[in-house]
Amino acid sequence: MRYHNITKDDMLNGDGLRVVLWVAGCTHACKNCHNPITWDINGGIPFDEEAEQELFESLDHDYISGLTFSGGDPLHPQNREEVGRLARLAKTWYPDKTIWLYTGYLWEEIKDLDFIPLVDVLVDGPFIEAQKDAKLHWKGSANQRVIDVQKTLEQNDVVLHA
Repeated sequence: MRYHNITKDDMLNGDGLRVVLWVAGCTHACKNCHNPITWDINGGIPFDEEAEQELFESLDHDYISGLTFSGGDPLHPQNREEVGRLARLAKTWYPDKTIWLYTGYLWEEIKDLDFIPLVDVLVDGPFIEAQKDAKLHWKGSANQRVIDVQKTLEQNDVVLHA
């Protein structure tokens, strides 16, 4: 897997103060995407042991609420295995921290991935410029859903994060 950045102390991509991993690779090609530089699956730099250490050391603070996967698309087919592995490690080492994941895929397309139960909140759907609204919280366009994954799995129906 490749990535573009690890943002520390982020307040825009989920509840609380977060660490964000910006992965490379996205095939959705949303018009006026905020991060088109992340589309190329071969862009960025390799996510190696040093990057992994930086990611988890950044999470190792009481004031950090959790980890957010963004990009690019963390659920690009070439990213899924590594994102799943990192989610498992994060939940093992930091069980009280939350995991947020942004994807252009719809919940219905990815809900059966084996690591989805580790995710607390998932923002799904492509960015649609015609539905852009700067007043929306945690998402760029009105079609996107901010999904409470745990409640959604319990109820077998999409429950939005409050």
